[in-house]
Amino acid sequence: MSFLIRVQVPDRPGVLGAVASALGELGADILGVDVVERSSEAAVDDLVVELPSGRLPDVLITAAESVDGVRVDAVRPYAGVLDTHRELELVEEIAAEPSRGLELFAEGVPRIIRSGWAMIFGHRAGEVEHLAASTSAPEIDHLRLPWLPLDRATILDADDSWVPETWRELGTELAASPIGKSDRVLLAGRPGGPMFRTSEVARLAHLAGIVAVVLEE
Repeated sequence: MSFLIRVQVPDRPGVLGAVASALGELGADILGVDVVERSSEAAVDDLVVELPSGRLPDVLITAAESVDGVRVDAVRPYAGVLDTHRELELVEEIAAEPSRGLELFAEGVPRIIRSGWAMIFGHRAGEVEHLAASTSAPEIDHLRLPWLPLDRATILDADDSWVPETWRELGTELAASPIGKSDRVLLAGRPGGPMFRTSEVARLAHLAGIVAVVLEE
């Protein structure tokens, strides 16, 4: 089974290699690595790891954190692969079928920012309008979004009163971005975390801006 493990590693030569060696001792195979965020002191990396059957994911945390200075933010099952070129592929898909643009965008975002799901909402005459959702999105009859309209991409407080109780029970981290205009937004959820990073929200905002231009052409 494959897992996505998010690690914070100090900016020292060989640390990521040491993490890979520690995971390898478990029989785990690293299928991909993506740098989420980097500073002068540390980096946040996402690793897709295949673990032999019968092994619990907790062993990944123990192994990674056995390397000095390494901290694991989260481990969760993962069915996709890391691919930093998917933004271009998604924009091309939307350009080819603009009439399904919002639907394609909602379906594609979870693969790119590795969220659990995505939904798109509009704001018309003071009412929230559900426009599109990924197949993995939770079913909702009505959702109150007091932060609409939204001027810029942001990380949302997952404990706010508007958040459905089931989302809170799952520890769902939330981020949102306008799609070209403040009254049309994409809401992304990541059940069980990890929390969205500023760099991930910036990536989402950039993609949403490109998609907005494509949809208006």
